[in-house]
Amino acid sequence: MPATDAQAGALTDEVPADDPLSRFRLDGKVALIAGGGGAIGSAMGAAFAGVGATVVVVDRTPERAAASADRACALGGICKGVVADLTLEDDAERIVAEALDAYGRLDIVVNAVGGGAGKVLYDAEVYPRDAWDWIFELNVRSTLVATQPAVRAMIAGGRGGRVLNISSVRASLGINAGYSAYVAAKGAVSSLTRQWATEWAKHGITVNAIAPTFVDTPQVAMLLDDPNFKTGVVNRIPLRRVGTTDALTGAAIFLCSDAASFITGQILGIDGGLTATQ
Repeated sequence: MPATDAQAGALTDEVPADDPLSRFRLDGKVALIAGGGGAIGSAMGAAFAGVGATVVVVDRTPERAAASADRACALGGICKGVVADLTLEDDAERIVAEALDAYGRLDIVVNAVGGGAGKVLYDAEVYPRDAWDWIFELNVRSTLVATQPAVRAMIAGGRGGRVLNISSVRASLGINAGYSAYVAAKGAVSSLTRQWATEWAKHGITVNAIAPTFVDTPQVAMLLDDPNFKTGVVNRIPLRRVGTTDALTGAAIFLCSDAASFITGQILGIDGGLTATQ
């Protein structure tokens, strides 16, 4: 079957002879960072702005959305902070419409809403329904709700696009720390990544995920503040340290750039070698 125009445009492997590194930049692209006010989302927004993207930062609180947008703008990018709850379809539709109204296109969606595992740790045999539902709402529903209108906009635009999800090494590795809902939710995110990549390839849209191990953010501070727990984590990681938000941004830029045009349906571990040892 011949490639569509969107496929041909999104899956080109040509290297510009005069500037081969330009394929790693995001100039002219509009990126929506869902959960852009959090530690990981804010780092993503700043990094994308730094390589030329126009960035729409979405968060539930005005202060965090504004702070992350300011951080991105400080790197010279065009940016916009938007307040929305991305577990709500109406909010997701609205922020996509706002991005299109402001910039005329949408090329990238990064799903950085998620986490929460350290706040609801329960033994598997007594894991409560309300905590389970909250983790799935935060990690799976937000990913679905934010992505659907964004991808519809990409399909309508006919230029292909990029979807980047944030999964976790816990999608494939258990941990003896009350993580039943979290590992199941991140497993669902990884499975959705592969399914969406399969369905949306015909539109020239690639879908990938990064799967970090522990990243030093406020969300997991309670766990990492326990010296015994942190020592146990670090000792299982060959590089002998937990991750940082900056360790994630290079891979995110790559997977959303033209340099990764022939990569889709992949879950990239960013884990200091942890999964290589399991």
